[in-house]
Amino acid sequence: MSEPSNKSAATRYPVHALIRDCWSPRAFATRPVDRETLGSLLEAARWSASCNNEQPWSFIVARKEDGPAFEQILHCLVSGNQPWAQSAPVLMISLARTTFAANSKPNQHAWHDVGAATAQLTLQATSLGLRVHPMAGVDRDCIRAGFSLPEGIEAVTAIAVGWPGDPESLSERYREREKSPRERKSLDEMVFGGWSGE
Repeated sequence: MSEPSNKSAATRYPVHALIRDCWSPRAFATRPVDRETLGSLLEAARWSASCNNEQPWSFIVARKEDGPAFEQILHCLVSGNQPWAQSAPVLMISLARTTFAANSKPNQHAWHDVGAATAQLTLQATSLGLRVHPMAGVDRDCIRAGFSLPEGIEAVTAIAVGWPGDPESLSERYREREKSPRERKSLDEMVFGGWSGE
């Protein structure tokens, strides 16, 4: 059994260790995540900032021991995510309320705000030694039907949560990705205007 992958980011400028060490693995240990620890993650998401303090996020949460709810989320993942995600002890679905509560007008910032809440959840998880892997590969119609989502609530991402696992437990396709270096665009490719990286 090999050690979980350590993929700290090589940054051009100093960043907090939680950001540097935060990444999305596919290998998870079988160790369950207790309710209090899970509550810490959700509390972090709860205190995220949002447009007009609308807080348009909510989460469907299923621990593996919850049985049917976990299996329903797993069933709604695209086929490429199911083989590794089934090992995670927790699966979630992030949801966005797409209209403002006060006037029912479209909230164009809802998905951004759900992403910000998920980022806070992820950093809290990292601080506790957990790992989080958000997935765009989810069948949103399947989630809507399986969990009877009301109109105006949209599934955003699936999220796997758990303790770091052994990369050797993955198929060769995913094992190589687990061990490969992390890469990002340079700051010069993504920052414009009066700022210069020199």
